[in-house]
Amino acid sequence: MSKVIAVFGAGTGLGLAVARRFGREGFRVALVARRKERLDALVEELAAEGIETAGFPADLQRPSEVPALVAAVRERFGRIDVVEYGPIAGDQGFTPAARLDAATLEGLIPLLLLTPVEVVRAVLPEWTERGDGAFLMTTGATAVTPMAHLSGPGPVMAAARNYVYSLNAELAEAGIYAGTLSVGAMIARSEGSRKAAELGLDGFPVVDPDELAALYWDMYTGRDGVERLHPRPA
Repeated sequence: MSKVIAVFGAGTGLGLAVARRFGREGFRVALVARRKERLDALVEELAAEGIETAGFPADLQRPSEVPALVAAVRERFGRIDVVEYGPIAGDQGFTPAARLDAATLEGLIPLLLLTPVEVVRAVLPEWTERGDGAFLMTTGATAVTPMAHLSGPGPVMAAARNYVYSLNAELAEAGIYAGTLSVGAMIARSEGSRKAAELGLDGFPVVDPDELAALYWDMYTGRDGVERLHPRPA
C-alpha cells in the first residue's frame, strides 16, 4: 500500500507544493482545510496530474475535532505516514509585544499549538506500531528570532517549535521524525501573498513554495536535523 501524506492547512501556496512534491514520489494525498470549495479545486488540480487526492473540510481551530478528522483520513486511505502542518489564520496579524494581551494569545493558541499536538497524539500509535512516521510543521521566522513590533504569533509558534524539538528527541530512536521549517518571507501563490498585493503591501521577501516543498522532502528523507530556516538569515 502506497504511503500517505496529510497536509493540514492546504492552500494554493505551500500546501499544494508539498502535496505535489510528495505526490511525485508516489504518495497519496489527504488535504485538510476549512473551505470545501478550495479543497475541491486543489483535489481536481492534483488529480489531473495523476496524484490520488481527497479533501477533508475541517476547522483546525477546534483541537477537540482532530481525532474524528484523523479517523476519517485513515478510513479513506488506510494509513497516514507523514503530516505537514502549516495553516495560517485568516486574521493572524502581528502585535507589538508592549500591546499584547491574553485574549490575542488565546485566539492563536488553538490553531498554532493545541491542534498540532492533538494531531500528533492521533497518529502516534500508528507510527509507533509501524516504526516510521514524520511530523513536519511550518512556522514563521519570529518563532526563531523575536522582532520588535512583530509579536503575537511568534510566542505561540515558539512554543510549538519547542514541542517539535522535544518530540524528535524522544521519538527518533523509534523511527519517527519531527521537524520544523521556519519561513521568513511571503510565500508566492499563497492566499497571504495575494492579500498583501491587493493591499499594496510590497517590499517583503518572497519565496517559491516549490523550494520549501523540496526542503521538506529533504528533511523527511534525510532526517539529519530538526529545523531549517528559509531564506537563511544573513
